[in-house]
Amino acid sequence: MNYLFYTYGRKKRIAARYPLPVFDTIIEPFAGSAAYSLHKDNWRKNVILVEKDQRVAQIWKWLITEATPKEIMAMPDLKVGQKTSNLLHILHAATKQAFYYKTIKVTPVLERNWRINKRHMAQDLHKVKHWTLISGDYTDAPDIDATWFVDPPYQYDSGLGYHHGSSQLDYAALARWVLERKGQVICCEGPKATYLPFKPLLTMNGVAGKKSKEMIYHRINDRTRLVTNSLEPFLIHKHN
Repeated sequence: MNYLFYTYGRKKRIAARYPLPVFDTIIEPFAGSAAYSLHKDNWRKNVILVEKDQRVAQIWKWLITEATPKEIMAMPDLKVGQKTSNLLHILHAATKQAFYYKTIKVTPVLERNWRINKRHMAQDLHKVKHWTLISGDYTDAPDIDATWFVDPPYQYDSGLGYHHGSSQLDYAALARWVLERKGQVICCEGPKATYLPFKPLLTMNGVAGKKSKEMIYHRINDRTRLVTNSLEPFLIHKHN
């Protein structure tokens, strides 16, 4: 399982396609459901989550510092037709507009998703107890050598799946920040993104057979030299 709860844009299905972390610390500056950090044994590393959305940050704070498996399993099951305003329930409806709903009506799919995922959440809770949460902007992340898994709202996405969407991001500033990170950088994007030299990662089947392409920017460096040199001319140009 690659997540403890749903968020739009989560990388549950394709986490295995991203490069493995090569540093002892993983930082996700747009945390969401942190599917990359929960993939296989990545969770054992020193994981630092940065989450700007206060409600999502509160979920992570609860999971990391307060929740117990017993408390999670004691949370009530949902009944089809009832209404709920609990953000965890709304997120588990797997809707792109989760952050725009104050309440939702429980469907059979949500009833099933919540019942199953509550059990998984309790079983995997131990994986995040040593993690660190920073409630704030991506720029609040510590400036250290790490594996950086950068999964922002995509540049040309509608932004409906996020409380803080693409319309609120300065992508030129994000590009400069990404290029300044020390260590390993993995940045995810859609096919139209232009702020970094993204390359295709995979093509996925979407809704109604529509295909979508996942792009990636990946490099590994230390403080003084570029180790992965395929993007060296671009990096030199951007820093000068």
